Amino acid sequence: MKTNIKNGLTISSLIAFGLLAGCSDDSSSVQSPATGDSGTDSAEATANICNADGYTGFYAADGATIMCLDANGSLAFWINPDGTIGTPVEEVPASSAATDIPQDPGTTPLPPEDAPVIPSSASTTCDAGTATFLYKLANVSYYRDTDGATFFFDSDCNKQFLTEIVVSSSSEATIEVASSSSTTGDNPYKPTSSAGTETSSASVVPVVEPSNGNTPVITYAASGASVANNNNCVEVNGGEVVITCAGDYDFSGSYTGNDAQIRVYSPKSDSGVYLNLRGLTLTNNADAVIYVQMASKVFVVAKAGTENTLSDASTRTKAFTYVNANGETKVDTTGACIYAKDDLTIKGEGSLTVKGNYNNGIHTSNDLRFRGETTVNVTAKNNGLKGKGLVDIEKGTITVKATSGDGIKSDEYAVNGNDTVIVEGKGIVSITGGTIDITAGDDGIQAFNNIIFDAGTVKVNASNDGIHSEQNVQMNGGTISVTAGDDGIHADSALHLAGSTVNVEKAVEGMEAFYIFAEGGITATYGTDDGWNAAGGSADPGTSSGSQWGGFGGGGMQSSSKGYIVITGGYHYISASGNDIDVLDANGTAKQSGGVVIVEIPASSGGMGGGSRPGQSGSSGSCSTNMAGGLIDTDNGFTITGGVFLGFGSQTEEYPNCTATSYTAGTAYGSASAAFAPKGSGSMILYGGSVTSVAQVNTSGMQTVEFPNGLKYYYK
Repeated sequence: MKTNIKNGLTISSLIAFGLLAGCSDDSSSVQSPATGDSGTDSAEATANICNADGYTGFYAADGATIMCLDANGSLAFWINPDGTIGTPVEEVPASSAATDIPQDPGTTPLPPEDAPVIPSSASTTCDAGTATFLYKLANVSYYRDTDGATFFFDSDCNKQFLTEIVVSSSSEATIEVASSSSTTGDNPYKPTSSAGTETSSASVVPVVEPSNGNTPVITYAASGASVANNNNCVEVNGGEVVITCAGDYDFSGSYTGNDAQIRVYSPKSDSGVYLNLRGLTLTNNADAVIYVQMASKVFVVAKAGTENTLSDASTRTKAFTYVNANGETKVDTTGACIYAKDDLTIKGEGSLTVKGNYNNGIHTSNDLRFRGETTVNVTAKNNGLKGKGLVDIEKGTITVKATSGDGIKSDEYAVNGNDTVIVEGKGIVSITGGTIDITAGDDGIQAFNNIIFDAGTVKVNASNDGIHSEQNVQMNGGTISVTAGDDGIHADSALHLAGSTVNVEKAVEGMEAFYIFAEGGITATYGTDDGWNAAGGSADPGTSSGSQWGGFGGGGMQSSSKGYIVITGGYHYISASGNDIDVLDANGTAKQSGGVVIVEIPASSGGMGGGSRPGQSGSSGSCSTNMAGGLIDTDNGFTITGGVFLGFGSQTEEYPNCTATSYTAGTAYGSASAAFAPKGSGSMILYGGSVTSVAQVNTSGMQTVEFPNGLKYYYK
C-alpha cells in the first residue's frame, strides 16, 4: 500500500533555515527528476538541496528533517529543522525527533499537512517482508523496497515512501542551509564557492513544494485532459479521468463538457487516493464532477494558494454499472457535484468552491470529514453537505447555502421490524473546530443519531429547524448562533447544554426536547412561541418515549405529552414574546439545583400568558397568575433548590417566589449578589434559589457575565 507523503516545510523550520523570500506550498511548478519537465526552460535544472554533489534530499518521517542520501540510497547526513547537520556517527539531536515539531516562541506549531504521527514502536511491529533495513533516524526505521524505493511505516503499518525534494533555481522562494557556524567541528558538506574554496556565509538554495517527481500530473485544457507520469493507474478519455489505484494525483487546468469528470474506482484494499487540486476548474454539463465508485478512502486536497471550482449538471441522464468490493454488480446514478460511495475527506489550505446544481453539493454514502484549513464554499439545490454515516468537521472555513434541503446532514439508521434504530457511530454530525456559516431551505444541521458541538464557530439561518436531531444534541463547546423559521434547536430525545455559547436569535420554539439538561455553558434564547419547551412522547405512563411527539406544543392546558427540564449549571437567558407564549415550558416537571436562569417577556403582550389563550386567572401576593403559561408553565411543577433564578414579566402560571415590583428596561434588579437588567419593562419579578428577595440594585463593583445577545448578569 503506497502513500506518497508530500509535506511542505513547517513555518518554524523555514525560519530556522533562514527564509529569504515568501512562498506557499503550492507557489511553484513541480519538476519531475525523471523527465526534467517542470514547465520552465530546460537550462533551469534542479538545484541540490543537500548542497553536495551526488546526494539527493528527501523528507524524513517528521516532514521537516531533510535526509541526504548518496547514489546507493544510503544515509550520508541529515539537516535538522534548526539548521544543524547530523551524520550517522553522531547522536541524533532531539530536535529531529519524528514526533517533535519545532516552533517559534509564542506561536502555535504548524505540522506539515500530511505528516503522520509516528510512534517509536511502529517500525518494529510492522512486517517489512523482503524489504531491506537501511538505518534508523529519530527512532524511525527506514527500509528499501524491492524496486529501490525508500520507505518507513506509519502507525497503521502502511508504507510511507520518502518524498524527494525537487527545487528549481528559478524559484523566488529560498532557504538558507546552515553554515559552519551552526555546527561543531569540521563539516565535509559545508557549502563551497564556485572556485572550490569554503565560503563563510550560507549558501542560498531555491525551494518549491516538495513533491514526488513520479506523481501523475493531470492537466485539463480546452480539448480535455492529458496525463504526465502515468503510473498505469490513470485512464483518460477526453475530459473523463479514471483513477484505478491508490496514490497521489495532481489536477490543474480548466475544462467544460459532458465528460468533465474525475472518477475513482480503486480496490478497497488499497491505502487511499489523494486528488490534489492545484488550480482546477471543472464544469460537467451532464453529470457529477468527482465520482467515487469504490475506494478505501479518498482525499480531495485543495492545495495552498490555489482556487478550485467544481460545478455539476442540473440533470442526470447517465447510469453507471460497476462491480463493488463484494463482487456485486451495481447500477448507480450520481446525486451530487462531489459524489462518493465510500469515505471522503476534504483537506488542504487552498479554496474549494462546489456548485451542486442537480441535488447535493458534497455527498458520501459513508463518512465525510473536513481536516484542513480549507476555505470551502458550497451551494446546492438540495443538501449542502451530506455524510450518510458521519459528518465530522475538525477545521476549515465552510460556507453552505442549501436552497431546499439541509445545510449539513447525516441520516444513517437501521430498520428493525417497524422501528428505526441507531447504528453505533453513524447518523452523527460532529463539529470540533472551524468556522461554519449555513443558510438552509430546510434544517440547518440535521442528524438521525447525534449532533455534537465541541469547538468552533457555527452560524445557522434555516427556514425550518436550525439544529435538529432525531435523538440527541450535545453542546459541549464552541460558539453557535441560530435564526430559524421553526425550532431553533430541537432534539427528539435529549438536549445537553454543557459548555457551548449559544444564541438562538429568533425561532418559534427556541429550544425543544423531551429532556433539556442545562449543565453548563452560556445561552440566550428567544422564541415567538416558547423559549424552552420540554415536550414529547405520551402522557400515558406505558408509552413515555421521547420519540413520539404529541399534545399542545406550547403546554398551557394539560398536555398529552411528557417533558423534563433539569438545570444544574451554566448561565441561561430565556425569552419569548407574542401571542400564546411560554418562556419556560415543561409538559412534565422542571427542576433547578444550580446555575443561573433568567426568564423574561421582553415585549408587552396582552392577555393571559402573553396572549389570548383561555385560562383561569388569579393572584397571589399581588402577582398575577393564570392557568395558561407566561413566564413559567409546567404540568407537574417547577422546584428550585439552588442556583439563581430571576424572572421578569406580567403573567405566569406558577412561580417559586414573586413580587409585584414594577421594573424598567436597562435597570438592574435582584439581590446584592445576583442581579439582571431586563430588556423590557413590566410589573412582576419572580425569584428563587439563592435570591430570597428582590429590589433595584446598584451594580457598581459587581462582576458580569455577558450573554451572547449582549445582556448582562451581575454577581458578587
